[in-house]
Amino acid sequence: STLRAHLKGSTILESHKEDDHRVQDPYSFRCSPQVLGAAIEAIARVTGVISAELSAVTDNPLVFIADEDIVSGGNFHGMPLAIAMDELRIALCHIAGIAERRIEWILSGRCIHNDLPIFCACDPGVESGLMITQYSAAACCAELRTLSMPASVSNISTSGGIEDYNSMGATAALMLRQSVNLCRSVIAIELLVGCDALDYHRPLKSGDAVEHMHAKIREVVPERNCDRSPSEDILAIEQLLS
Repeated sequence: STLRAHLKGSTILESHKEDDHRVQDPYSFRCSPQVLGAAIEAIARVTGVISAELSAVTDNPLVFIADEDIVSGGNFHGMPLAIAMDELRIALCHIAGIAERRIEWILSGRCIHNDLPIFCACDPGVESGLMITQYSAAACCAELRTLSMPASVSNISTSGGIEDYNSMGATAALMLRQSVNLCRSVIAIELLVGCDALDYHRPLKSGDAVEHMHAKIREVVPERNCDRSPSEDILAIEQLLS
């Protein structure tokens, strides 16, 4: 429903309702709601875990003044957060991974009969357009896959064996910070590519929400009329996403 709302009023969408001989779109387009929905649910679960841990008593020992009692326990253990961080990195890997597939489809010139110039180049065959941005997205996704490996299963015993099963939660969190930055870069690249692709569809327009995002990006990334390094454009969009 969210995607439909974003596409509401799209004349591009309306133009596909007649004389469109495509049977079905690739998974990266057709199944985006299902993949992104699963990732959003993972984020919601992680939010719940973090909220519970912030509200929990994690001291050791626990001191009950009214009862004049001191209890040694294990509420301090970081496994709830470590597993949550592991899950969130997997979710980010899928968000970026499916975005990279859409980037490749748009730039490859075979994007389900959309008639876009290859690599969205202003002068195809002479200029490289946004070709290199897909390389960058692919590199980010390769690193994200490595970072998606669970840190919480890599136990190392400490404290003379007393702390013999550790969460590695700090490692999981540091890996998550890297994953967030990499995922942001991939999304920025997809937005850059999407803006160029949308420009090629003029005078047709997308939904109001998409057009609003396009306008915001064009405030910091001017339309290309020849080849230029995409690095500054990607960084500018990343700042919008931060």
